[in-house]
Amino acid sequence: MSQSGSQAAAFFREIVSNDVVWFVRDDRGSPTPTTSSGATAMPYWSSRTRAQRAADIWGNGLYPASISLETWQHADLPELADQGYQVGINWTGPRLVGWDFTVVEVLNRLAHALHESPRSDAAASKTV
Repeated sequence: MSQSGSQAAAFFREIVSNDVVWFVRDDRGSPTPTTSSGATAMPYWSSRTRAQRAADIWGNGLYPASISLETWQHADLPELADQGYQVGINWTGPRLVGWDFTVVEVLNRLAHALHESPRSDAAASKTV
């Protein structure tokens, strides 16, 4: 498994185990960089330490913040789907690279980690 692949696998294990998802932000909100494929992504991390590393790399007053897994799954992810955003997963390294997935892919991987039924495209944009 590649470094990015192992980071993605760790992401789902850790957020389910800890019941929390981390992101970085400042007073204006969170960065939503453009990926190598040209999509806009909202990156998330599975631990405060990982998010802090990202905040340190990006600089500009960013700091780690957390959200409950339930709120992320049922509120934030559907909103990202509505906006057409990808979801960055445990980006690492000096250029913060890694996997980015569609919201449906994230919901399906999360369902697998939680042992739930997979989601469809239509279900991703509805708040549960």
